[in-house]
Amino acid sequence: MVLDRIGSSVFTELIRAFNVHGTQVEEVWSLDTLEDLKPIYGLIFLFKWQGGNDSSRLHPDADLSIDENVYFAKQVIHNACATQAILSILLNCPMINLGTDLESFKDFTKEFDPDNKGLAMSNSELIRGVHNSFARSDPFMMDSSGSSSSEKEDIFHFISYVPIQGALYELDGLSAGPVNLGPCTEDNWLEKVRPVIEERMARYTSSEIRFNLLALIKNRDEVYRTRIQEIEGRLHHANDTNNSLELMQLRDEREDLLRQIEFERIKFKRYERENSLRKHNFIPFIYNMIRILAERGELQARIEYARKETTKRIRERRRE
Repeated sequence: MVLDRIGSSVFTELIRAFNVHGTQVEEVWSLDTLEDLKPIYGLIFLFKWQGGNDSSRLHPDADLSIDENVYFAKQVIHNACATQAILSILLNCPMINLGTDLESFKDFTKEFDPDNKGLAMSNSELIRGVHNSFARSDPFMMDSSGSSSSEKEDIFHFISYVPIQGALYELDGLSAGPVNLGPCTEDNWLEKVRPVIEERMARYTSSEIRFNLLALIKNRDEVYRTRIQEIEGRLHHANDTNNSLELMQLRDEREDLLRQIEFERIKFKRYERENSLRKHNFIPFIYNMIRILAERGELQARIEYARKETTKRIRERRRE
């Protein structure tokens, strides 16, 4: 899983493709900002994979028993750790409306063991179709070893953190089981998960800084509109009591929320475009462009120009 392939836009569109509504994914730039994103249903942590560092080995003393309240599936799909990571949260959050298709899949497979849950995911037409729609060049294929297809390419892995029935779980499809990290509540689970993520980061050398943390949260548009409705009620009361200061503060907050709603609309439009471009196959276009330049006798000159420009930029960067 290459680092720059998966971000909040892809995860958000993945959720929509599963017909799950009322949620979205946001990138977390700092652990200090988690409180600003509440309610958070779960976190997804992306890190560089190193052989043998699955969750069960990193937490040798943790409880790996299969709790009936935890939906845990083994990863049997070679390059679908991102898809499995988001499913690990969706299928373990009763507050989320999964929609008919995903709810039916969960009900059908809930009594399966982790291996058969993983196999069911690989054979689900819904999950297979959604995964493949975001994997232009990567086939949806089985791989029992969990290894990469290329030793030279950096491999990145996704795991999930979810509060389930009063306990914090680390869900890693390559692990021997769901890792119970101890008791938590809906109010303090973010405090509990923070040192766990920090410890994950600390295991790497100072030269490895490629991490990414994403949060599955309630749809911001819904959150903002609900708050606007609350403000409208308070505005009526403030107007009746002629409280000018409160009126001004509430109106300012309402305007700010309306701007945030517009920002979300623009952001989702950008997501649609990004994912459209991401899934589009540009190889035929590039091939034909190179072929036409060659037929015109212009290709070699373009190559020389590009080489000179590249050398020039390298020199300029060295001088900075």
